[in-house]
Amino acid sequence: MSEKQRNPRPTKPTSSVLPYQTPRLRDHYLLGKKLGQGQFGTTYLCTHKTTNAQFACKSIPKRKLLCKEDYEDVWREIQIMHHLSEHPNVVRIEGTFEDSVFVHLVMELCAGGELFDRIVAKGHYSEREATKLIKTIVGVVEACHSLGVMHRDLKPENFLFDTPDDDAKLKATDFGLSVFYKPGQHFSDVVGSPYYVAPEVLCKHYGPEVDVWSAGVILYILLSGVPPFWAETEAGIFKQILRSKLDFESEPWPSISDSAKDLITKMLERDPRRRISAHEVLCHPWIVDDRVAPDKPLDSAVLSRMKQFSAMNKLKKMALRVIAERLSEEEIGGLKELFKMIDTDNSGTINFEELKEGLRKVGSELMEPEIKALMDAADIDNSGTIDYGEFLAATMHLNKMEREENLVAAFSYFDKDSSGYITIDELQQACREFGLGDGHLDDMIKEIDQDNDGRIDYAEFTAMMRKVDGGVGRSRTMRNNFNLADAFGIRDSS
Repeated sequence: MSEKQRNPRPTKPTSSVLPYQTPRLRDHYLLGKKLGQGQFGTTYLCTHKTTNAQFACKSIPKRKLLCKEDYEDVWREIQIMHHLSEHPNVVRIEGTFEDSVFVHLVMELCAGGELFDRIVAKGHYSEREATKLIKTIVGVVEACHSLGVMHRDLKPENFLFDTPDDDAKLKATDFGLSVFYKPGQHFSDVVGSPYYVAPEVLCKHYGPEVDVWSAGVILYILLSGVPPFWAETEAGIFKQILRSKLDFESEPWPSISDSAKDLITKMLERDPRRRISAHEVLCHPWIVDDRVAPDKPLDSAVLSRMKQFSAMNKLKKMALRVIAERLSEEEIGGLKELFKMIDTDNSGTINFEELKEGLRKVGSELMEPEIKALMDAADIDNSGTIDYGEFLAATMHLNKMEREENLVAAFSYFDKDSSGYITIDELQQACREFGLGDGHLDDMIKEIDQDNDGRIDYAEFTAMMRKVDGGVGRSRTMRNNFNLADAFGIRDSS
């Protein structure tokens, strides 16, 4: 049941998945041995011809894409992988290629095999080992949900270890059934894999809570070696999921802690409205090392990125805006969905009330003055609203910024006379183009200008762009120390 249950429409499908032409995969990579076989695609080992770096390549034959929705599904999978690519426990996408026969997704190679195979080999895990694994799995779920993505097919086969070692890092893969969603939106298509599917999916009315259910099934299997709902047939499994009680009587359950059983019970609550959220799982005493749950929700990914952006100087903010406009559709598709979620009146801009409500929907507890400070920081041109370009600049992940071709393009934008230096005159001109005040530019140049020649060369520019602003410590104390307008000259129009 991991493929969507629908009748393909007999319409002629679009001829391509990607909205642009790509180079040929084989001009850049050598394909090697087969690593795995999925519902739609086959995964091969592939080696970059120039660097000899090894990757995994998922090749999807286009003859298997029978209708327009199938093409859209592959495009969405690519966008979602880019959207989540910063997360340390998500398989990173390197690039996408398409020819007349295949779509190829080149991804980080995880040579340690599937979590499923390790469970089979071990039988079951100790509570300590299971805690580490489920913390990673639910951490991915929380990251997905905070970025408006529902996975819909969480199972041990879709988690890979990056190396064969015992201390290998676990990474989520296969976002082929994942979708973008808005808070409160419900779905009806029956997708997932039999043992892991939530009861409300079978009832054809569900939301992101299904991912917590699937993670709860994985936790039950980690601790006992068997699924909580089992039968000889698919129909029998579904009947068990809808009606059966959890078995905590058989071995090894009598020797497993009450705290672990309490967490599983809360994750496998049949009513999704009463089911524990991903964040609540991570705060459960069985998961939290020091037995004391955090007193406030973690920042959503969007909020933490906006906080980081607010701590940047003017040049860096403008550079990010330049880079945002260069990003490909596949890299920014997820942020476009988030922008649409927050822009409730479809005006093309986000006002203060929409930002406040949007942050509330993703679990933020910020006070109004803090939200206002974020608004002012992201509103580069001081229009009183955040447009799409400003939103992209403030929320794109900084790994996009660090790519050399993006840094070169941003530097060239400011270096108007191609002298190899950015001067104060060129910065003043850029500020005018962006609708920014040009006060305090002297101080900013002094901060960036390492050789004190009064201008910024490319090496100084890239050092400034790659420097971490704010950092973890800053965002943790942001609630108590949040006067960004004064601290960073955000509203200085002198």
